[in-house]
This record gives sequence, C-alpha cells and structure tokens, in this order.
Amino acid sequence: MKNHSSLMQQILDSAADGIFTVNEDFRITWFNSAAEHITGISKEEALYRPCCEIFQANICRQNCTLKESILTGKPIVNKHVTIHTRNGKVIPVCISTSTLMNEKGEIIGGVETFRDRSIIEALRKELRKEFQIGDLVSSNVKMREIAALLPQIAESDSTCLIQGESGTGKELVAKAIHQLSPRKDKPFISLNCGALPDTLLESELFGYEQGAFTDAKKKKVGRFSLAEGGTLFLDEIGDMSPALQVRLLRVLQEKRYEPLGGTDSIHADVRVLAATNKNLLSLVQEDLFRSDLYYRINVIEVTLPPLRERLEDIPLLAEHFITRFNHLKGKEITGISSCVLNRFMHHEWIGNIRELENAIEHAFILCKEGQIELHHLPRIFSEHETHEDMHSATLAEIEAHHIFNALNRNQWNRQKTASELDIDPSTLWRKIKLYELKEPESDS
Repeated sequence: MKNHSSLMQQILDSAADGIFTVNEDFRITWFNSAAEHITGISKEEALYRPCCEIFQANICRQNCTLKESILTGKPIVNKHVTIHTRNGKVIPVCISTSTLMNEKGEIIGGVETFRDRSIIEALRKELRKEFQIGDLVSSNVKMREIAALLPQIAESDSTCLIQGESGTGKELVAKAIHQLSPRKDKPFISLNCGALPDTLLESELFGYEQGAFTDAKKKKVGRFSLAEGGTLFLDEIGDMSPALQVRLLRVLQEKRYEPLGGTDSIHADVRVLAATNKNLLSLVQEDLFRSDLYYRINVIEVTLPPLRERLEDIPLLAEHFITRFNHLKGKEITGISSCVLNRFMHHEWIGNIRELENAIEHAFILCKEGQIELHHLPRIFSEHETHEDMHSATLAEIEAHHIFNALNRNQWNRQKTASELDIDPSTLWRKIKLYELKEPESDS
C-alpha cells in the first residue's frame, strides 16, 4: 500500500500540469512539482496554507471553482482564470476542479489541476499583432513601432522625451523603459512638475539640508537622491519655470547637484525620462522653454498617438481593464455589450486611455455580473448618444473603420497601406471590396 502511494506521488510529480489538493478547510494538502514551477512557490511553503493565499486568483474572493465543486460534488473543466506568481506576475491558467472522497464516499476535500497558458496567450497576441508590456497594451501600428523601439531605448542611458496628450500612457512607457533597462532592479521615481509651485518643486527634486529655510527642521532627501542608480521620471516638464530649467540643465550636463542650503556637490547616477502634453518646440520658439534644455532632454523622442487615432485598441484595452478589475474586485464581468462597444467607438476620448479605464471602473460599481451595458457607464456616454449608436457595432465594422483610416493616412496607396497594416496587398484588396471602401472625392 505504501509503495502504491509512493508511485502515485511520483506520477503526480511528473505531470506537466500543476496539481494540488485541499481539505475541507481549503488548506493545501498536496502540491506537485509543476505547481511549484508555475507559481514559484515551494511545496514546503504551500502546504497547510489556504489556497487563496497561494494563488490569489481572480475568482478566489467570489465564485471559487474549487469550492463550487466541493459543494455540488460536480467537476468543473477548463475554466480560464488568472493567478499571481511569487514575484507578483499575473499569468493566465486553465483550471479543472473535482472532489476528493474517502472509502465511504464522503467528500473530504478537493483537487485542482491548472495549466500555464502564458505561451498560448503570447502566440495568440502574435497572431493578432498585439503586444503588452505591463499595462501598455495595443495592436495599433504606431504603438507596435514604439514597442519595437523600447528595448533599444532602454539599453541606452540617454535622456528620453515622451510626448502625447494627457491620458495616453506616457508614464506607462517610462515604466516600460525602466523595466527593460539595466536599471530595472533600482528605483523608479516619478514627479509631476506641473503639480507643485516652483519652491516646492526645487526641494522635491534636490532635497534640502536642515536649517536651509525657516521650516526646515530636518534634512529632506530629494527625488534625485531617491532615484540613485535608477530612473527619474519628470512628468509635465513643460510646466517647469525657466529658473528651475537652468538647475535641471546643469544636473543633466554635469551629473551633479546641491541640495538647498548645502555646499557639497552630489554625484547623480540617474537616468532622466521626461514627458509633456505640450508642444515643447513651440514653447522654445515663444521663449517659454529653454532651447538648450529642450535639446538635452530630447535625445530620444517617443510620441504617443491619442486613443481616437487607435480605435482598434478599444476592444483590447476594455478586455485588459476588465481582467484587471475582475481580479481586484473579485468579480466575473464577462465583457462589454455590442452597444457599449459601439458607443466607445464613437466617443471623442478627450481623456484618452485614462478616461476609458475610469469608465470601466465606474461600470464595475454598478454591474454585478455578466456584460457591461450602457446604463452601467458614466452619464456622458448616454447623454451624447448619436444616430450611429442606434445599431450595434461589429468587429467587421471596426476593422473596416481601421482599414479606411489607414488608407487615408497613405493617400490610398494600397502598397503602403498593406505594409503599415502588415498584411498582404491581395488581402487588403479583398477587404476593400468586402467592405465597399471608396476613396473620398477631393475638393477639386
């Protein structure tokens, strides 16, 4: 009997899928080698701990599949969920659950198998020409070009200027650059230059010594010091005053600074990433921004397109935010309705991606289950209903809209358009015929 038990353990340990069992209190009683590999958590750490603490799945708080199997006595097969690994990474898995019974047929716990779907998801995204770096997710051509450049930008230590409207994800790009860089294990420190008056901004950047001014009761460490060895992200740098621009320029040129009230110069091993929603070149021409600082921070430039120019990303971004909020709020919202998708496709998105995220978060408060409907969204989406909103948008309509915009951008040159869309010219021709796309007549 003991040999049989040992053989069963060897078989379970050799399985490619993660397998664990729980008792009636949902404490882990078995944890195989694949489960250790997928989660990064050892068997010794996992045993006798509640399974929700180990996996932190998006269904743990509510709708636990393992609990449902134990309560109903019925197995559940191939359910897609997300779990957290030891290092905090969220990965997609496919789970199946069933009950454990003793010789008398009494339920004494449950068993769950789970399979890592990360590779499958990566292949799916490759087929759909998607990419994701942290919260930066897109299938847009311009965004794919930016994503392709990020590893090269990250390898460099040069200053980078990230431009784009508010809410387009400038800080997400900065974080992605930091995470891909050799400095990834050092601090990422951010500071909004437009949120503080000049005197406070200077002390936030460089810190101050005790007694530097009346209220300086003790020494304060600045952001440059906090970011030592890592990355300092200066958001809305276009709002910085000319006087402070001079001090920043000196730090970028000499890699040294002095705290307020200090006399000793401190070396700064910090990479600076700057961002703005303003046209810095126009500010330079109007003498509102120093030209020498502009060219110092604009060694590498990244310009993010607004959401209205990447409408094909809306379904993808909505899915991404729904997955995140499902995990955070313990819900199982399945997606957005076709009416909501259509309304999203006709919205102006002045607030860009941040506005979309806020709309989804607002809907999560009102939507208990199933799909997000129009009445779950902020009032602005129902108040500005248009004639186009009377019918439901389809993926085909979204694709047609995307292709039409690409054709316009390339002056209806099919070869260039096919190249931008990364499809064969013959495929593009078939799509033009299928959607009956026609070149707009010129003014002449």
